Amino acid sequence: MPVTTFDRLACPLDGQPLTRQNNAWQCPQGHSFDIARQGYVHLLPVQNKRSKDPGDSKTMVAARQRFLNAGHYQPIADALNKAVLPGLPAEAACLDAGCGEGYYLRQLGQAVPDGINMQVIGLDVSKWAVLSAAKQYPASTWVVGTNAHIPVPDSSLDRVLCVFGFPVFDEFARVLKPGGRLIMVDPGPDHLRELRDIIYPSVTERPAGERAVPESFQEVSRETVRETIVLESGSNISDLLVMTPHLYRAPAEGLARASELTRLQLTLDVRIQVLEVN
Repeated sequence: MPVTTFDRLACPLDGQPLTRQNNAWQCPQGHSFDIARQGYVHLLPVQNKRSKDPGDSKTMVAARQRFLNAGHYQPIADALNKAVLPGLPAEAACLDAGCGEGYYLRQLGQAVPDGINMQVIGLDVSKWAVLSAAKQYPASTWVVGTNAHIPVPDSSLDRVLCVFGFPVFDEFARVLKPGGRLIMVDPGPDHLRELRDIIYPSVTERPAGERAVPESFQEVSRETVRETIVLESGSNISDLLVMTPHLYRAPAEGLARASELTRLQLTLDVRIQVLEVN
């Protein structure tokens, strides 16, 4: 099987290696972290939480699961896979940093070719997202945690994915092996433009989409993915709104206009940037 779980976790309290003992991960200092019935582990200490229930809510995760599993963002997943796979060693390890409900890691797992054995791990601050991911794809290791303190050892990963996420470049550089690659996916200026035109009184122009290259990395490539999709029902449009920050940013009048839609043609416009650690 080309995809397996990642087993080199580190204690979030002292950085020591974790060893699986029955239904828990334990470190030499005696810290122990139970493995949930669904297969994930919670490695987000209370002192690293910004709220009682951080990250995406249960409702947001459910909407994203329905929307993504319907295939609306398949062009983005396909382009991401093409950016990840070149140059992988025969024994590789990949982290999805901010994995959500695991869609992109599942898509990558299906695309790994014969001859490559890839250990995969998904990390998200939302316990609801990780719970959903673990239920759908037990082939991966799933962890509740934060990109600010990734619970894996130094130089242990060949790839890190950050898809519409919040990058912490120093941490990404720490966990990547020499020559390892970070694959960033960010919205371009026209991403979901038609929806934004409907829900906002005026649309603020977005920047081109590529982030500046941090000193610890060098750019390998950048690509624009631009596709047109059509949402054929009000429920699909509602799920898209619920899974994005637009639901909380848009005025009530804009959300009311969106709620009346039964069909919407949308532009997908994303930038994929591949960075290699120095």
